[in-house]
Amino acid sequence: MEQTTVTYQCPNCGAGLVFDAEKGKFACEFCLSDFSKDELDASDSAERAREREQMDEEFREQMHAYSCPSCGAQVMADGETVADFCYYCHNPVVLSDQLSGVFRPDRIIPFKFGKKQAIEKFLKYAKSHRFVPRDYFCAEQVDKITGVYYPFWVTDADSSAAITAEGTRIRTWLVGNVKYTETTRLEFEREGEIHFEDIVTSALSTEDKQMLEGVLPYPSESLEAFSAPYLTGFVAKKRDVERDSLSEEVRLRMQDYADRLLRGTIDGQVAKTAPRMQIHKSHWEYALMPVWVLTYRDKAGKIYKYAMNGFTGKVYGELPISKFKLAAAFCAIMAAVAAVVFAVGWVLL
Repeated sequence: MEQTTVTYQCPNCGAGLVFDAEKGKFACEFCLSDFSKDELDASDSAERAREREQMDEEFREQMHAYSCPSCGAQVMADGETVADFCYYCHNPVVLSDQLSGVFRPDRIIPFKFGKKQAIEKFLKYAKSHRFVPRDYFCAEQVDKITGVYYPFWVTDADSSAAITAEGTRIRTWLVGNVKYTETTRLEFEREGEIHFEDIVTSALSTEDKQMLEGVLPYPSESLEAFSAPYLTGFVAKKRDVERDSLSEEVRLRMQDYADRLLRGTIDGQVAKTAPRMQIHKSHWEYALMPVWVLTYRDKAGKIYKYAMNGFTGKVYGELPISKFKLAAAFCAIMAAVAAVVFAVGWVLL
């Protein structure tokens, strides 16, 4: 069945627009105009706004899920963006199904770094480490770097917390040559209202979770209402964790923060006790956040992951080690040591 192509038209010439991550704007390749999302929205008439909403819906209907038969990774992409390899293990991917509306995000953080900038940052990172294999940063390998929108749950909550703690306060003083110590046992009560804003939790259950924690945080103010054109040219990881499964994890994170906040108001040594917390109201949103990802498979089949926060540039990396380079360095060191020993021995003779 033939697919229709969804375009977002330039207000100046009517040509299609694409999102340029480096500029942070929608670019027209025909008349070379650039537009922010606010400018596009402002240029819309009521009729045009309805057309754009319809195009967003058509765009979402064209989003497909692609699965890798080797590692099981699933990504979302439109028909124009599909790659022929898995960005994770570099094996071929296959189309599995169309996505349902339940996977439509509420919020998104657009890419701020384009592919060229991502490659430059990766090469600087890789070449600064002496023992990585050369094929880790060869042109063919580096070109596989992929812009991926990863799924997160973002939580706001109003809560109250209270803590009862026992502690000691110690006072010492000198009278002549005699040192006196006074130990007072105390009971503390602290309580307060706490509002939590934009608690970010990965919506994946796989090992990618560690990688994602390595590139966090994202600035809360960069979250925008979801708009389909931001996905153009990128893929999006399909979430596999629903918010109900994360409720306890998020509650424990809020409880830990409340504990540290309330405990910080108490002087002296305090015994460890858990705070009493009640969540009065919470609000969850599904969000996509940008990551540049590059993986490397060594000869033994082990996969190493490199990731860069697509908005802040923060890097997380697992580096392979070249046994050849390591052995060469060891031999060079041993040769230098042998030369010094020989020279010292010659002088002593």
